[in-house]
Amino acid sequence: MNMTESRWFVAGHNGMIGSAFMRRLKHMGVMDVLVRNRAEIDLSDSGAVAQFFDETRPDYVVLAAGRVGGIDENQTHPADFIHDNLAIQLNVLHAAHNVGVKKLVLFGSSCMYPRECSQPMPEEFLLSGKPEPTSLPYAISKLAGVYMCLAYNKQYGEKRFIPVIPNSTYGPNDNFNPETGHVLSSLIRRFHEAKINNAHEVTLWGSGNPRREFIHADDVVDACLHLMQADIDGVEPPLNIGVGVDYSILELAEIIAEITGFRGDILWDSSKPDGTPRKLLDSNRLLDTGWHASINLIDGIRETYEWYLQQLPKGGGDA
Repeated sequence: MNMTESRWFVAGHNGMIGSAFMRRLKHMGVMDVLVRNRAEIDLSDSGAVAQFFDETRPDYVVLAAGRVGGIDENQTHPADFIHDNLAIQLNVLHAAHNVGVKKLVLFGSSCMYPRECSQPMPEEFLLSGKPEPTSLPYAISKLAGVYMCLAYNKQYGEKRFIPVIPNSTYGPNDNFNPETGHVLSSLIRRFHEAKINNAHEVTLWGSGNPRREFIHADDVVDACLHLMQADIDGVEPPLNIGVGVDYSILELAEIIAEITGFRGDILWDSSKPDGTPRKLLDSNRLLDTGWHASINLIDGIRETYEWYLQQLPKGGGDA
């Protein structure tokens, strides 16, 4: 049975990466795709997850569900971040193992790497130092998920569980709330609203100096499908997924201001935290398997902004 004829379960299908998987699976012609919203199944409920897997027995699983957010959200709800992500990962991985899924992909995060880390960051630098304090609970939960995958693979002599580490991901269905979203999507909304309100300036957190590597969700999906189909016996997970180029937050802000049409001043509030100084991944392990990203940042932001505009009510204000 090939991948298009198999049964898939996409956990987190309404989120950014989950919805990107849904688009790609539809394009591939996959007909049997299972999705459930939180009202239908609470992935933090071990009994409900075990029953769901036992009844549906998916062949391939995409674990894109979890609690995510920016610096402010991490600092405000640290217990929720670590609890929700640990519970979801623990339950889904255990149930997937018990029913014998063919392949499962789990998403780690570049924030798992040490705050002070030589750049670019290869996978072997995980656990070589303490992650950035402002995202520590989330980083710990994702580290646990990655190493749970590796533990199952080692104990049972398999490579069914594939943990990957995409860098800062963006695209349609991202969270555009400035209070809870990540930097790129938050900036799209901030600059769009400043433009339509004829604001003369926008004040952003931090110094603008930290550097980040951004990858479109469609490229992340492409990399994951490549790994799920490829013979990767000679490649040791986890695997970084990046594009190999990073930008300062100041540069990113200027790009987004240009794309959204904001012509005012950009100010910086240095009393707010910057987060990790730089997060550039070394993705050579993945690149050596023959995969490469295809969406450049400016085109990706432009497409994402167009999608955002389509979600707004007529008049262009808040959704």
